[in-house]
Amino acid sequence: MSGVTSAPGPVDQPQPAPGAVHTMPTDGAPGAAAPGDTAPGGAGPEGWPTTPPGGYPAPEPDRLTRFVLRLYERSPRWAVPLAALGCVAIGMSYALVSNPTHADPDAAPTCLLKLTTGLDCPGCGGTRALWYVLHGDLPAAARHHFLFVFALPFLAYLFVAWAGNQAFGWRLPELRISSKVIGGFLAAWLAFSVLRNLPWAPFTSLYV
Repeated sequence: MSGVTSAPGPVDQPQPAPGAVHTMPTDGAPGAAAPGDTAPGGAGPEGWPTTPPGGYPAPEPDRLTRFVLRLYERSPRWAVPLAALGCVAIGMSYALVSNPTHADPDAAPTCLLKLTTGLDCPGCGGTRALWYVLHGDLPAAARHHFLFVFALPFLAYLFVAWAGNQAFGWRLPELRISSKVIGGFLAAWLAFSVLRNLPWAPFTSLYV
């Protein structure tokens, strides 16, 4: 019969153009993109910022950085530990030569905090403690800065382990110090810095 028409079949449906990206609707709306679909061209999910091709270029180091890197690459492996040991030796020599335990009673303190406020800073007494350690008088050293004397063996071992590994390839047992231990030591140092400035006994014995 001439008045009867058939429903459009798969052949009659409009076909996508070659190269077009086909997306499935999420809410029944034709053409709606599904979550996770990528935008045309592979630039990531639609609406996300795209990454430039090749990433970001690394900044060029300045002349001083290039000089330090070249010097480090050409230096022998024992040069850096030797330089660090020289710095430690300079500090010890200063403590021995200056002899901070024989200062005049009315001499102005060299610590800026103590000079302006009269309070001991967290590091006050460290140089004198080092002087007593170098002379083998540990009780007097602990009297001037107990936490410095307590931490000194650990610092010395860390330095020897690092320098021996860098210079000679030694593999000493690694001393693992967790963040909790570091936080506890800093908290104890803060408490020590406060207690040593209290004007009551027995805290007055910590005042230097």
